[in-house]
Order: sequence, then C-alpha cells, then structure tokens
Amino acid sequence: MRIGVPKEIKNLENRVAMTPDQAGELVALGHEVLIEERAGATAGFPDEQYAAQGARRVNAADAWLSDLVVKVKEPVPEEYPYLRGQVLFTFLHLAAAARELTTTLLDSGTTGIAYETVEDAGGRLCLLTPMSAVAGNMATLVGAWHLAKHNGGSGVQLGEVDGERHGKVLVIGDGVVGNHAAAVATGMGAEVTLLGRNEQQLADYRRSAAEWPRYLWSEPERIAELIVDADLVVGAVLMRGARAPHVVSEAMVRTMKPGSVIVDVAIDQGGCVETARPTTHEAPVYLAHGVIHYCVTNMPGAYPHTATRALTAATFPYVKKLVQSGLGALREDPGLARGLNTYQGRITCMEVAQALQLTDRYQAFSGT
Repeated sequence: MRIGVPKEIKNLENRVAMTPDQAGELVALGHEVLIEERAGATAGFPDEQYAAQGARRVNAADAWLSDLVVKVKEPVPEEYPYLRGQVLFTFLHLAAAARELTTTLLDSGTTGIAYETVEDAGGRLCLLTPMSAVAGNMATLVGAWHLAKHNGGSGVQLGEVDGERHGKVLVIGDGVVGNHAAAVATGMGAEVTLLGRNEQQLADYRRSAAEWPRYLWSEPERIAELIVDADLVVGAVLMRGARAPHVVSEAMVRTMKPGSVIVDVAIDQGGCVETARPTTHEAPVYLAHGVIHYCVTNMPGAYPHTATRALTAATFPYVKKLVQSGLGALREDPGLARGLNTYQGRITCMEVAQALQLTDRYQAFSGT
C-alpha cells in the first residue's frame, strides 16, 4: 500500500502524523511511505531521518496521491482539490460547522476516518485522549499568561504566595481536558473548582481529604453562580462526534470580571461558550464583554514534539491495521469503525449529520 503523510498547513500547526521510526516500520513491511518535504521539521523530525528509514520525500500533490493519507488536522480549503476518494485518517471535527469540508469529502468519495470518534474496547475516545491531555495542561498555562496585566488581563496570578492561594479557576467538564486543566491549576496554587457529571468522581472527591480541586455537580445555576468570581474559566465539555453544547451563555460572560480569561478547549467541536469563535496561534485571543477569549482550534500544535509523540503512539496501531487489512480493518475492529465519518458519498456518523443538518446524506456503515 502507498501511505502519504502531507505537511500540515493549518495556521502554525507544527505536528506531523508519523514519526521516522513508524515510517520505517511500514517500509519494512513492504509498503511505500511518501512523506512531504519538511513535514516533520517543526516537530523535531528532519527529512533526513525519514529518508534513513526508507521513506520517500515528495511534494504535497504526490503525498496526497496515496491509498491512505495520514494527517493531524482536517484538510483546509487549499487541500480540498487533493481529495480524490482515498482513505483519510486524521482529526476531522466535522460537527463544528464544517459543512464545506464535509460536502467535499462526500462529493469526492473520500473515506474519512476521524481520530476523535475512534473508540477502544472500553468505549473510550482513545485517539482524542492524548491531545486532550496536552490541551488541558496548556489551557491553564495560557490562561495564566493572559491574566498578566501587560497581556490585557486583570493582573491576578494563579499561584500560592506565603501559604495563601491566589486566583479562582473554574473548569467546566470533567473529562481528560478538564481533569488535566484542574490538576495544573491546583498544582500552581489557585483555588480550583471542577464541574462535572461523573457520580463516581463526585463520590471520590467527597471521600478525599484534599481541599482542592473542589468537585461539584455541573448545572446551569451553579455555573452562573461561580463564573462571576472566576479569574479563569476553562471550557472542557465534549459530546462524542457532536457539536459541543453552549453551557456558558453570553449572559453569563457579561457577569464576569473585566480582564478575566476564558479558554474554550471545546472550540474544535464548535465551542461550549456562546461568545467563543475560532482563533489561531497567530492571533489567539479577542475581547468580548471585557473578557479575554482564547479559542485556538489546534492548541497542541504549540508543543509539536511532545504532541506528535503522544498522538502517533496512539494512532499508529490503527494505521497498521488499515495498511494490513484495508477497509477490512473496519469490520475487524468495531471501535475503529466508530471513527468512520464519511464513506462512499454518505455521512456515516449520525451526530455529524444532525449537527450539519445533512441527515438526508446519512447512511450507517454496514461493515460490508
């Protein structure tokens, strides 16, 4: 099989979808790996390392002209002409109002397998998890940075000084992102409240002797109450394959303190804050109602070496399954089949079809 690894061209996206060692493993199995020139350079993997493993350096068009194309982020409009019915394995986030990309995938007959909806045997979103961890760690760090007065923030530092905690952090969502963001904020010395709907986690918190982070049951009234005093709000709400719900309304944002910060990590799936809109690493923040909003859609791209290592360790076993069995891998592994979003001109993920109001183009994957 021919496997293509294009260079990411999304704004300041520095990750790469395959490491040199992984490329070498596929070559050793008798497959052809086409790596676009400088695809891994900004992640710390120069072209020479891929060449040493037997991968062939090519231009973008040749990388895309493969049976299987492996990427990190969804194709941007400049890449749409390359979609010609191949298998594409990457983050897609189609429910986040990506109607043009979705129709392009459908009209080109591209088989789109989305990292964010692949499940392991336990039903966990196993390819989303490592990037959620990186983004969760990062959410608190960038939030703390933008709280600095010279960055337009309120001037509140998240940290312990002489035994006293400073800064109030509200994390909404108790998944991987939320727990990592809360852990970092707690370690820094802030007063941290984590809102979620996990009964086991609530019970564990009640049995714990630790004062922070507080774990409270998430409900609209509680969010409205706590957001008034929050210095940093981290939005970390996820619904598998679907557009994120707005759990923070514009009315709530209006009640926040001037110079406070919102980091909406759910922006990849449309955002869980009503006032959130996608931003880039080049221009990461904007002001709305006196509140700094950070809504970068590819946060882990800021730490490409760590993020590439973590992401590809999770994705590569599935790449090998696709290389060895083709689309038969979807029949052999139901969790991988859950990652299928587009196939033979049809949407195969109901959450995507509903979010984009394209239910007329939905058809469940039969496995045949």
